Amino acid sequence: MKFMKLGTKPDSFQSKEDNVRYVTTELETEIIIIIGNVKFYLHKFPLLSKSGFLQKLIATSKNEEEKKNQIDEIDISEIPGGSVAFEICVKFCYGITVTLNAYNVVAVRCAAEFLEMNETFEKSNLIYKIDVFLNSTIFRSWKDSIIVLQTTKDLLSNYSEELLKRCLGSIASTASIDTSKVKWSYTYNRKKKLEKVRKPEDAVPKDWWVEDLCDLHMELYKQAIEAIKAKGKVPNTVIGEALHAYAKRRIAGFSKGSMQIVDKSLTDTIIELIPGEKRSVSSSFLTKLHRASIFLGYEETVKERLKKRISEQLEETTVNDILMYDLDMVQSLVKEFMNRDPKTHSKASVAKLIDGYLAEKSRDPNLPLQNFLSLAETLSSFPRQSHDGLYRAIDMFLKEHSGVSKSEKKRVCGLMDCRKLSAEACEHAVQNERLPMRVIVQVLFFEQLRANGSSTGYSTPELTTTTLNTEDDEWDHEKEF
Repeated sequence: MKFMKLGTKPDSFQSKEDNVRYVTTELETEIIIIIGNVKFYLHKFPLLSKSGFLQKLIATSKNEEEKKNQIDEIDISEIPGGSVAFEICVKFCYGITVTLNAYNVVAVRCAAEFLEMNETFEKSNLIYKIDVFLNSTIFRSWKDSIIVLQTTKDLLSNYSEELLKRCLGSIASTASIDTSKVKWSYTYNRKKKLEKVRKPEDAVPKDWWVEDLCDLHMELYKQAIEAIKAKGKVPNTVIGEALHAYAKRRIAGFSKGSMQIVDKSLTDTIIELIPGEKRSVSSSFLTKLHRASIFLGYEETVKERLKKRISEQLEETTVNDILMYDLDMVQSLVKEFMNRDPKTHSKASVAKLIDGYLAEKSRDPNLPLQNFLSLAETLSSFPRQSHDGLYRAIDMFLKEHSGVSKSEKKRVCGLMDCRKLSAEACEHAVQNERLPMRVIVQVLFFEQLRANGSSTGYSTPELTTTTLNTEDDEWDHEKEF
């Protein structure tokens, strides 16, 4: 951390109990400054030579007291930074050594401005020295700039507004520079995660800064992101990644989808900051925000806007992302997706997504048949190279809903094209006593056709031999009677 020392004299300040501060000297006290419950017993000359505010105040006090021989008592409890910042300003007036750093410089700068410690009263006064320190050192340090920004939230005064703007400008400029000019020493969170795998020649990722801003209070974070966006040099996808990182850090249970949100304004801010560009944020992030908006009872316009964003990139969504939704909501997302005339490959991805979703939802024995059919039939026109996923969903439904009638079972199985089952799925299907005999015969027939085609060098049209290779897709060979 960068720092600046001012003054050369040793510290002669003493304390009496917790609320009295005085300077060890043979000179009698001439002025008492009161800040809250703390009293400072001081002398006029060091203060009046550097503070225009105190100079004018003492002059007024003399007139009012009609030059009576009394110690002036002045209450300036409203000074920004309180007694701690004021003491540093006083020590500067006395020439006592003080140290300024990222943690205290804003408070001292605001206090110095309140006291009018500017060039009008003395050359190279405290305000001037602090500004040189800020511009030449603090605002050139990424880490120190963030620390300074954090300290401004405790100084709700007009004196800190300009400093806030300058600090935000520094952060936005650093986040926007070409990554080839970024040094890893700039960061202090993300560096720890990546230093074990990073090689010296590796390029710095564009989102190198996103974790570093997550410690900021919500309002300061919002201003920082808005300042970065205003620069126009950071890709919207990186802004999206930054928002996702902030949500995971700030919203309990967000990453697991089991949110316990108590601060609606936090979610408001994140939603408000999402870039309008498509795919600037991930589908996973959008679905979590959408569920949060439902949980918090947002207006329909907000929920619909998020739902539309999800549907625009539904093909990138995973089963886990939508598993918390009921079938009506998923069907609504699919219909919204279809309204934008998606490309064939996108439809195939969505079909695979919904097949997986139905397989998971079918584990619920209370899932109504009509809901299952309605969602599955919505995708009946969607191209699928393989019907293995759909077969798995059908099999899971029949397993958990053994009470369905023959006609209902026939309708469910009618969703599937036996010609598009892989060899492994066919092997499972012909032994599956949950399937109607007619379906088993069809599977055997097409499997025979495929075998004959293979032996003669020909293949059955539209037949795919996709092999299942994940644990989730393994067929359950358990028989139920």
